[in-house]
Formats: sequence, structure tokens, C-alpha cells
Amino acid sequence: MTDIAFPVARLQDGTLRQLQQLEQRLREETGEEIVLVAYERKTVDEEETKR
Repeated sequence: MTDIAFPVARLQDGTLRQLQQLEQRLREETGEEIVLVAYERKTVDEEETKR
């Protein structure tokens, strides 16, 4: 059986900076404390999870 997992994405420095800039822009626009989280969609075979 195959499952879907969503581990935290490992972002390159430039991509992380872009995400942080977007967070800041959204905070300024909404007045709310916005936090964005990046996950990676990963297919995991059930046999892998047993190891």
C-alpha cells in the first residue's frame, strides 16, 4: 500500500527568503501574524515505513 506523507520542505536560501518576504507582505496587508509553512508531498511505500 502507498501512503502520502508531507515532511517539511528543505528550501534553498533564495526560496526561503522569498517565502519570508511573502509572509511580511501578507502581515502588512492583513494586520495579522501570518506564518507560511512549506511541506513536500512525498509518496511513501508502506514497506519503507516499517524499516
